[in-house]
Amino acid sequence: MDVSTTLAQRAYGAARPATKPTEEQALGHAVQTFSDLVSVGERVAIDSMAGRADAHSLVEALTQSELAVQTAVSVRDKVVEAYQEILRMPV
Repeated sequence: MDVSTTLAQRAYGAARPATKPTEEQALGHAVQTFSDLVSVGERVAIDSMAGRADAHSLVEALTQSELAVQTAVSVRDKVVEAYQEILRMPV
């Protein structure tokens, strides 16, 4: 491997985040989106109790929050299942 190839690989690696997010960025974005959805649901619920939001927006926000939680639980279950499968592998 020569110097120009190494420099080209470094340049590509530096430009990569602009073209495709890394796993860390994708996970961070998913966590942030989950947090935002749950926060919106909580805010709309509080506004509804105070009489500042209608029932339709409350149901919509709670449905989105429920879907986000179900998705997070499904992902967690898959991660735990994969971890258990790794533990069962013979050494």
